[in-house]
Amino acid sequence: MKMFIGGEWTDRDDKLDVLNPFDGSVVDTVPKATPEDVARAVATAEQGAAIMRDMPAYERYQILHRASRIMEERLDDLGRTITLEEGKILPEGLGEAARSLETITLSAEEAKRLTGETLGLDGASNGAGKFGFTLRIPVGIVAAITPFNFPLNLVCHKVGPALAAGNAVIVKPASDTPLSALKLTEILLEAGVPPQAIQCITGSGALIGHALATDLRIRKISFTGSRDVGEHICQSAGIKKVTMELGSNSPVIVMDDADLEKVAAGTASSGFANAGQVCISAQRLLVEKAVYTDFIDALKTKVEGLTTGNPLNDGIGMGPMIRESDAIRVNEWIGQAVDGGARLVTGGERDGTMHQPTVVADVDPGMRISCDEIFGPAVAVTPVDDIDMAIKLANATNYGLSASIFTESIDRALKFAQQVHSGNLHINWGTQWRADMMPYGGVKDSGMGKEGPKYAIEEMTETKMVVFH
Repeated sequence: MKMFIGGEWTDRDDKLDVLNPFDGSVVDTVPKATPEDVARAVATAEQGAAIMRDMPAYERYQILHRASRIMEERLDDLGRTITLEEGKILPEGLGEAARSLETITLSAEEAKRLTGETLGLDGASNGAGKFGFTLRIPVGIVAAITPFNFPLNLVCHKVGPALAAGNAVIVKPASDTPLSALKLTEILLEAGVPPQAIQCITGSGALIGHALATDLRIRKISFTGSRDVGEHICQSAGIKKVTMELGSNSPVIVMDDADLEKVAAGTASSGFANAGQVCISAQRLLVEKAVYTDFIDALKTKVEGLTTGNPLNDGIGMGPMIRESDAIRVNEWIGQAVDGGARLVTGGERDGTMHQPTVVADVDPGMRISCDEIFGPAVAVTPVDDIDMAIKLANATNYGLSASIFTESIDRALKFAQQVHSGNLHINWGTQWRADMMPYGGVKDSGMGKEGPKYAIEEMTETKMVVFH
């Protein structure tokens, strides 16, 4: 496929292969953009920002609504594209495509809800005879830098709100998975987005991302990815608005009154969907000692029931990791834990990009498999004495994106909600759950700002204060 910059589909002699993670076959190629391409994209986006700023909100709604209808007609193709380039099983690819449609639909509706507020300025000591109100205006150009693991929906979570708010947007999809974003760009153009208002540029993340981050004409960066890259972007961005959705090592607390079958099912779903390559994957299982052995037995049964293989085939529960280097890293971390005294319950083997779903028990919280973000199909189980110890360990991390607890006690659930440092908190389900309408984001090194169309639009607009004297 070609990239879309400067209002036209553009190719380059220098290509990037998009590989199927399962068998290494070439799905397609995309051009490697140059710094000159970035400059061209930003210059065109300046024109697009002026067009979008003057476009009535209802027209922006209509365009995004048309885009959602086109997406509905192409869900099968979009879902299959996600699976081919990213490696998640086909039901997950189709599920992501359906969620992406919902995200664009929500964005369309929010285009009609850009409102300010009136202020009773006579409540101030010097405010008699004054009247004030606020206006919400688009920031201008939004740079959307997206990861491989949700190559369509996370693009929609940035592009949809950016356009709904009246901005132009430049998309930099992950180098491993650019095809879904390019197909979305085709759909948006077909739906009526001005060609100057959307750019989709492909190639080296380090080269393009840095050029976008440092360009003063870009007023907002929305980034999803690793903590280290996010920090580099923040250091390079200068004075502009940023939203950072970064990593995690999500804790799941299991109390002695929990329904262990429900916990095992929730953990299998939360820990191994998309081969664990989700920033809110369940990773650290903090289990009360009274049910520790029974829980491990229940979880072992659920995890061993996950079949692995070609993600396009029926009946497959988990596909490959995105790159063999990532599968090697996961395997090394598991080996380090076992060498340090942890116990391998099930899994632990690797073949190319395929890594078995793995459970490691008796994990010391200081082991890398627990304290860093593994971003792969492995969970670490640690025994705890009580809710206080569980909360202490849950908070003993620089991350804070998602956490969960399984308990039948309302007191424990409320204590968890009040005391655990996390942007998303789940009671009686795993950490990997998200409704696309909700405010979504982390605390600490897991990032800043919120996604979800309503909340992203707030991040992609500025407030002007108007006073009549």
